[in-house]
Amino acid sequence: MTQLAQLEQQLAGEQRLLVAFSGGLDSTVLLHQLTLLRQQRPELQLRAIHIHHGLSPHADSWAQHCRSVCAAWLVELEVVAITVDGRDSGIEGAAREGRYEAFRDSLRAGEALVTAQHLDDQCETLLLALKRGSGPAGLAAMPVSLRLGEHRLLRPLLSCQRTVLESWAEAYQLRWIEDESNQDIRYDRNFLRQRILPALHERWPHFAAAAARSAALCGEQEQLLDELLAESLAARIQADGALRIDGFAALSEARRAALLRRWIAGCGGKMPSRDALQRLWQEVIAAREDAAPRLQLGDHEIRRYREKLYWLPLRPSVRTLVLSWSDPTRPLSLPHHLGTLQLAESGTEIRPPRADEKVTIRFQAQGRFAIEGRNGHRPIKKLWQECDVPPWRRESTPLIFYNDTLIAALNTFVCREGSSVAGNAWHIAWHR
Repeated sequence: MTQLAQLEQQLAGEQRLLVAFSGGLDSTVLLHQLTLLRQQRPELQLRAIHIHHGLSPHADSWAQHCRSVCAAWLVELEVVAITVDGRDSGIEGAAREGRYEAFRDSLRAGEALVTAQHLDDQCETLLLALKRGSGPAGLAAMPVSLRLGEHRLLRPLLSCQRTVLESWAEAYQLRWIEDESNQDIRYDRNFLRQRILPALHERWPHFAAAAARSAALCGEQEQLLDELLAESLAARIQADGALRIDGFAALSEARRAALLRRWIAGCGGKMPSRDALQRLWQEVIAAREDAAPRLQLGDHEIRRYREKLYWLPLRPSVRTLVLSWSDPTRPLSLPHHLGTLQLAESGTEIRPPRADEKVTIRFQAQGRFAIEGRNGHRPIKKLWQECDVPPWRRESTPLIFYNDTLIAALNTFVCREGSSVAGNAWHIAWHR
C-alpha cells in the first residue's frame, strides 16, 4: 500500500481537515501528502493553522515561511499568536495547552484536526509516561484518533518512523524550519530525542515499533476497563454530574481508583496521579462525616457533600462583595462567571422595593431569618442545610437585600420581609 493510500485510510472518510502546521519536517510532510491526496480527491477540503508561541526570536520568520508554503500549495492558513506562561506546568506543558486551546477555537463545523506525530514521538511519549510513573492510561500514549469536543483529532502518521518522513521530504525537495529549541536537552522530550533514543535504536532497531505495540496494548486494557466499569459508573453519576460515594469503603482500592479516574476524566479533568487519588480517599472521601473536605486538582477542586463528590472550578471568594443594582430594569452581570440577574416573567418571586429601599446583591448574611412557608426564625446556616444547598453554593448564591434587610436567596428561599402581594411582584431570573 502506498503512503498516500495509507494516509487516506487513516483519515477514515473525513473530508474537512484543519492541519496543525508548525513548519517543521513532520507537519510539512503531512501537509504536502494531504495536498497530493487532494489532487486525487477534489472533495477534500484543507486548512492549516500555525501557532505563533513567541518563544523564539525566529518566530515571526517561521510564521512567514508557513504563509509562503501554504500560498504555494493553495492551502488557507490561519496564524494564531498565543502567550505561554510556564509557571504552573512548565514551558512544554503550557505551550501544548495553549496550542490545543487555539486548535479548538479555530475548528469549524464538520472539521477534524490533523496533527503530525509519528512513531518516534509515540516512543518518546511512552518513555515520558514511564518517567512519571503513569498507569495503563498514561502508558497508552497517543491514540490514532480521539474526540476533541465535537470534533475528531487524527494522527495519521503515528505508524511512520521519522526516517520515512525524511526520505519523503528529500524525494520531493521540501523545505522546512528547524526550531533551535529542539536541541535544548533541558526539555525532557529533547533529552530523550537527543541522548536516549539514538542509543536505544542502535542497540534495538525496532525499539520504537515495540514501544508502540506496548502502548496499543495498554490502550486496549483501558478500553476494556471502560466497558466493564461503564454500568457501575453510570449508576453512581447524578444528573448534576456529582458522584455518589456511598459504599465506596466496601470496594477494593483498585476499583475505587478506576471509578474515580473515569469520573474525573468525564468531568474534563486531567488524569490524577496515584498520590492524588490516595489523598482524595484519605482527605475527602474518608474524612469525618461533619467535615467539609476539599482537594485541589489543577484549576478545579473536588468537594464532598452528603455522600457525593463534586467537581468544581476554582473561583475567587465573593463573600465580602456588595453589588448595587441601581436600575433593576436592566440586567446585572455577576463577577467570576456567576451569571446574570434580570427581571423576567418567571423566577424568584418577591415584592418590589419601596422608594426608600436600595437594592443590593450580596453573598453572605448573618443572623436568624423567617422565610415563607415556615414558622419561627432559623439561623442562616440551618436554612441552607434544610434547603440542601452545598457549602460552596451558599458562598456563590446571590442574596437580594433591600437596604440592610435580606429579602431572598435566589432559587432557594424568600424571607417574609420579601413576600409579594398578589398583582404586585417581581420575578428575578438567575441565568448561569
